[in-house]
Amino acid sequence: MGTFWCQLPHDWRPQTEACRAELAEIIVFAKVLALHKEPYNYLPWQSPTDLLYFAEIELLCDQAWGSMLEVPAGSRFNVTGLGYFSCFSYSVTPNNNYYFFLKMDENYNMVPHGVNFQDAIFPDTADNHRLFASLFQFANCTPDTQVHSYTPEWEAQEDSRFLCSTVQKALFEEEEKVSTLSQKVRSLEKANGHLREKVKTMKRLLRQAQRETAKEKQTLNLKQLYESKTSRTHPHQDTTQDQKEPPLKRALSKTLNK
Repeated sequence: MGTFWCQLPHDWRPQTEACRAELAEIIVFAKVLALHKEPYNYLPWQSPTDLLYFAEIELLCDQAWGSMLEVPAGSRFNVTGLGYFSCFSYSVTPNNNYYFFLKMDENYNMVPHGVNFQDAIFPDTADNHRLFASLFQFANCTPDTQVHSYTPEWEAQEDSRFLCSTVQKALFEEEEKVSTLSQKVRSLEKANGHLREKVKTMKRLLRQAQRETAKEKQTLNLKQLYESKTSRTHPHQDTTQDQKEPPLKRALSKTLNK
């Protein structure tokens, strides 16, 4: 499990407590009564160790809306899956109060709900009181628990805002689209580079062909010019022979031919 938590997904982004509170299955304010060593290793990816334990807690206040707990105020139950791991820890001490993000696992054990791979247990501090009181109301509180006073800020936020998780999901989707488009741009730039190389090659071959064509044309022109000069300098053999024959012989030849 430690390795799994150490290697966060590549698209992981930290979330605020407000966003994570919207996604947590159960949120309670409770007192830790006692700690007990885990009697068995219920998590298949962990080896038995003395650093794992469960806490017996007493419910002081429950989440006013959306809770899956549905137990009376002052109820006692166990939260297991606590202890010290390689990359994180879920630790509490007896006789102290905490805010818990919880969920129920497949064996019906109550375990910390580390939404977005972040902390699931918050100590009893004034800052955390203000934080959680501004996010939502608590209900089902024991008579002597007066730490959660309703604030109008909570209702105003619920009436006017989008759900943080919805907005964040949309942002993640936009980031994914941007990433996909960036990959397409890189792919197109690479293809464009290949096309530019092909165009350069074709231009080079075209220039080479043009030079060869011009060379061949020049050679042909020179050949034709040479042949033309040769024909003027050396007339046909019959004409030359006629010019060299004496006039009398030419006359006799003509007479005989008739």
